[in-house]
Amino acid sequence: WAARGAAAGLGASLNTAELQIIVLAAGGRGRVGSPMQLAPGQGAPLLQLVLSRATAVAGHAVTVVLGAHAAELAPALGQLPVSLVVNREWSEGMAASIRAGVLSLPGSCAAALLLLADQAAVTSADLQRLADTWRRSPRAIVAAQYGGTHGVPAIFPRGEFPALLRLRGEQGVNALLRRPASDLIGVPMPSAATDIDRPADLPKLTEP
Repeated sequence: WAARGAAAGLGASLNTAELQIIVLAAGGRGRVGSPMQLAPGQGAPLLQLVLSRATAVAGHAVTVVLGAHAAELAPALGQLPVSLVVNREWSEGMAASIRAGVLSLPGSCAAALLLLADQAAVTSADLQRLADTWRRSPRAIVAAQYGGTHGVPAIFPRGEFPALLRLRGEQGVNALLRRPASDLIGVPMPSAATDIDRPADLPKLTEP
């Protein structure tokens, strides 16, 4: 993978030294018949929609990890103030993209919020609630709570970065969120249960 920093366009409510958002968008084609990340949602490609919500919360402290169809997807970033990482090992599975995103973070970063590119029903207000909760408990993992469990989007403090870097294959962060731990805080977020991988899912999107 390789990193490219985009121009900084601030308006962030968070100090970039504190929290970085990583949007995982390296997967292949979904059931929409073309890259899922380019499916239209509220007048823009889904990837652009998700990134705009992330930048509304964190300004230029947002990294998007592309893999499959990176050249096709890059134009969808438009003028958004995000950094781009290309995960050339995307076929390994989700873990490779998580590692690529974490390895690209600045040394001053205190925590990373992981968000999937197909979680287009998650609003900027949802992300802000996660961030606000983490800022009150900066050593805790703060995860969306839905369907009786915890999942992404989730914030992992720097102390959890080694565990993220040990992930392999299709292994996501669920194993980390299932560990018995007193330092896990759940934030109710039904919108996180909606992923967009077929045309019928598009009407489920909510306003930012």
